[in-house]
Amino acid sequence: MSNTNLFESFAEFKEFKSIDRETMMRILEDVFRNMLIKKHGTDENFDIIINPDEGDLEIWRNREIVPDGEVEDDNSQIALSEAIKIEPDFEIGEEATEAIKLEHFGRRSILSMRQNLVSKVIELEKDSLYKKYSERVGEIITGEVYQVWKREILLLDDEGNELILPKSEQIPSDYFKKGDAVRAVVSKVEMRNNNPIVILSRTATEFLERMFEMEVPEVFDGLITIKKIVRVPGERAKVAVESYDDRIDPVGACVGMKGSRIHSIVRELKNENIDVINYTSNIQLLIQRALSPAKITNIKINEEEMKAEVFLKPDQVSLAIGKGGFNIKLASKLTGYDLDVYRETEEDDEDVDLDEFADEIDGWIIDELKAVGLDSARSVLELTKEDLVSRTDLEEETIAEIIKILREELD
Repeated sequence: MSNTNLFESFAEFKEFKSIDRETMMRILEDVFRNMLIKKHGTDENFDIIINPDEGDLEIWRNREIVPDGEVEDDNSQIALSEAIKIEPDFEIGEEATEAIKLEHFGRRSILSMRQNLVSKVIELEKDSLYKKYSERVGEIITGEVYQVWKREILLLDDEGNELILPKSEQIPSDYFKKGDAVRAVVSKVEMRNNNPIVILSRTATEFLERMFEMEVPEVFDGLITIKKIVRVPGERAKVAVESYDDRIDPVGACVGMKGSRIHSIVRELKNENIDVINYTSNIQLLIQRALSPAKITNIKINEEEMKAEVFLKPDQVSLAIGKGGFNIKLASKLTGYDLDVYRETEEDDEDVDLDEFADEIDGWIIDELKAVGLDSARSVLELTKEDLVSRTDLEEETIAEIIKILREELD
């Protein structure tokens, strides 16, 4: 095997793996020195000159010239009669430098060396990929969809490295096909079977935080601080922001003129509803803001048990709970308090708890009404039939029957 053929194959491998020149030279030298040690027991009297870009390899062996018949070590000594064949002017005691051809090692050693080289480069690539993405955990990257599977999507970055976006880390309404550009945050890097696996996420709170940094310069510059983010991916998110500069309105800056900044984030998150609120250390005020857009009339806080009783007018209860209960769940997570919602009614208003109708209305129907904040007869009757149908999963005929039963009772 000639130098040219050997290095042509190495050059192709180097280009495919994007190994820099300096690293490739170091690996090549290590591999060749290991081969020299294996064949001669030492590499101390060898010089290796490598130029991967040109495909050049030179190995020079340095040996002491001794009189004929006094050679004790073929590797470190050379007889005068042999030395003058290299250079006629050589004399005893001098050092003879001789070029070593690859053929000197034999075909088997060269093939073994090449396998060793490939193994080292692959290992280096794995270490490099692991280190690169371990340092980028929490950063947003863009990858191109290469293959779509049932449980995950395979993406490729700009250098052709493979990235994984599991189904569990995708927004429920995400839909990607081959060739699509996908933005996600680096969630973690794992080693599986000695291979680095880069896991991406679009559901992590860090993804939403990085999106704010990209779209809101004041957040990127540190003028606005994101204190906390809670979200139900694809449904709703609440972001508490704060600014130490009184001249900056943190909520207004994050939303942007006519919602220009927040809209680009919402589009990326598949129309996830994002509430941006001013952070405050006043827990009562924070709870009020967290339950937006509902308007609260009164709050009773139990700091020891980290609970709060929230009182609202009847028409505000469903707003506080939100579709699917997401609003109150996220408000609880944001504030750190368990929130219980109560309906405020006038003292002279007669009302009956829905549980009192258990004999006439099925339990699952009562539970369905309670799930959207309707826990009394009057709270149900205050809404139109159309509102009740849109807020619950109940049929129109069922709603009509419920209204009839409740009205008869109150009348």
